[in-house]
Amino acid sequence: MSTCWETIGDYGLRSIGIGANLLPKSDFTLCQQFTLIGSGLIWNVYFGALALAFGFFLANALALARSARNPWVRKPADWFVFVFRGSPLFIQFFLAYEMLVLLPRSGINVFGFTVETSWLTKAWAGALIVLFLNTAAYSAEIFFGALRSIPKGDLEAADAYGFSGWRKFVRIEWPTMLRLAWPSYTNEAIFLFQSTTLVFFSGFPAFGQRGDALYYANYFADKTFNPFIPYPIIAFYFVLLTLGLIWIFGRVNRYLNRYLPQNQKARIRLRPQLIR
Repeated sequence: MSTCWETIGDYGLRSIGIGANLLPKSDFTLCQQFTLIGSGLIWNVYFGALALAFGFFLANALALARSARNPWVRKPADWFVFVFRGSPLFIQFFLAYEMLVLLPRSGINVFGFTVETSWLTKAWAGALIVLFLNTAAYSAEIFFGALRSIPKGDLEAADAYGFSGWRKFVRIEWPTMLRLAWPSYTNEAIFLFQSTTLVFFSGFPAFGQRGDALYYANYFADKTFNPFIPYPIIAFYFVLLTLGLIWIFGRVNRYLNRYLPQNQKARIRLRPQLIR
């Protein structure tokens, strides 16, 4: 037991640069595999959490833009959603990396100030940007559909009470949109976290030898020639992560539906997406 605790102390935070520098070379134990793959999961949570947080706000803005009557506002939002939903996520990673590599290594001069660009080609930034834009496009489609599904009676009641403009949107339309969209948005969040495993194949380099969960799972599979231990471990971690997301989003869903009768509350149902 003490040996396993020592392993956790040495490798538990290795993916963020804390602990042993060198990976184990032989005599791999189950504790080492669980610990290192779990350490790499920190990066998957980082990618998923930040992309989801920033993507939520962009998705709301895109949904509103798609509802606008002005074509100069509506069309760019439509094309943004179409491009990112219409192309595979892996291709988006590849194209983004190739474009970011073309930026000057010395940076870009803007009004006499040099803006660094080299950080954009690293996984922690470049891959995060791609995931952020991708989930914003998918979430915008969900929110746009919910925005168009708001019951007409709710809008008429808002007008009758004197709500209009921004006040009407904040007090009536936006909460109703979230309530209607939340079960589908939960599935998008789950699939986003699962999609973070594609960062390993994306071409964006990890910081040193500190990769995500799939990086360590692949390392053990290559060294032991036995993929039936590390890959089920990473699957186990993602199942736990999915259960955590369902619990968190379920709590938010109950909060959004707190004023509705029990038989009218939308329940979250997991609908896995097999293809992005």
